[in-house]
Amino acid sequence: MNIKIKGDIDHHSVKRIREDIDKQIRSFMPVRVYLDLSYVDFMDSSGLGLILGRYALTKDIRAKLILTNPSRRIKKILTLAGIERIIEIEGDDKNEAC
Repeated sequence: MNIKIKGDIDHHSVKRIREDIDKQIRSFMPVRVYLDLSYVDFMDSSGLGLILGRYALTKDIRAKLILTNPSRRIKKILTLAGIERIIEIEGDDKNEAC
């Protein structure tokens, strides 16, 4: 299952995004969930919480969460938070200045 997130992931948007993603995961019960971050422009700690919560959900249903195509800026946030130690990150960085 491929889920694309577009725009900002912050405290204003995270509830809606979380509900949409969880509904899809619970409806389809996939083996793999690819969370496509290629259209995410900004992410704060709410975004990290969103990702970690989806990791827990996919783990509960014995699925694997994979983050794909983060921009350099988003990948830097994920790296600083240590996300790549528990969640696989795939895809090339976009050519973007940090």
